[in-house]
Amino acid sequence: MKFFRLDSSIRVEDSVTRALADLVEAEWTRAHPDAEFVRRDLGRRPLPAIWPAAAAGLTIAPDARTDEQRVAAALAAELTDEFLAADAYLIAVPMYNFGVPQQVRHWIDLIITDPRADDVNLPIVPGRPAVLVEATGGGYSPGTPREGWDHLTPYLHRILGDVWGLDVLTVRAELTAADTNPAMTHLRPLARQTLAEARTTAQDHARTVAERLRGVPSDQPAAEFGTRLSAATR
Repeated sequence: MKFFRLDSSIRVEDSVTRALADLVEAEWTRAHPDAEFVRRDLGRRPLPAIWPAAAAGLTIAPDARTDEQRVAAALAAELTDEFLAADAYLIAVPMYNFGVPQQVRHWIDLIITDPRADDVNLPIVPGRPAVLVEATGGGYSPGTPREGWDHLTPYLHRILGDVWGLDVLTVRAELTAADTNPAMTHLRPLARQTLAEARTTAQDHARTVAERLRGVPSDQPAAEFGTRLSAATR
């Protein structure tokens, strides 16, 4: 069994997405103590800005590529290798400036330059389970002043679910800036409530995925069993 965990918060201490992801990981470790975790931390170690070189190299024969294009293609292959090898996924992403952090978008863009992932009409990990952890400093739910400003969730669900084929369960904490923003003082009780609900949801989703993976035959990799697992639990 192999789990893939992606962190992307630029904060190490007091990161809500990291803390919620830790809850998911703890549940998975409890259920599958022998499982391997493959980690990619884009917040602490952002990828080099070489997507333009990777994209430019797509239309050039490998032996005609520049050194930079070859390095970019090799990194894209490495990212795709570790992504394809997992049986389940934990993706932790905070909202920055109403959308996806640039380090996450760069990771996605690089994977899509790999020949195994460049056809966005052909899912690369169909049916495999994923927990998506999100955190937003403000509130973007229906009826709030900034309803419709959330450009994080729709994009990630398009890529992770519709393009790559993951079966995504989402954990979301809102109003995480309330404790530090004086203008949001009146929202602090609601922020604590939504965080407590997110913690419960994180653990529930983690248990759901762990239970699904228990149904994988011992002689068959979970990744190969993903499509039938997904169909059986919907």
